[in-house]
Amino acid sequence: MATSCQICGKGASVGSRIIRHGLEKKKGGIGLHTTAVTKRTFKPNLQKIRARVGGGVKTMTVCTSCLKAGKVTKA
Repeated sequence: MATSCQICGKGASVGSRIIRHGLEKKKGGIGLHTTAVTKRTFKPNLQKIRARVGGGVKTMTVCTSCLKAGKVTKA
């Protein structure tokens, strides 16, 4: 399946997953300490739909924000 929207081009983006240990200062501890930082991906909500393009019908991979905005007419 495609990893990006065929209308707006929205694709996956990367970020970090931060793991913290310790007791918070407001709970009486010495504060949270970062013990691990790993990469993660944020994937868009893509749907495979049959859309009306030009004069015919075509199967497309479209994100839900484009569907909600009405950029695509479903067939």
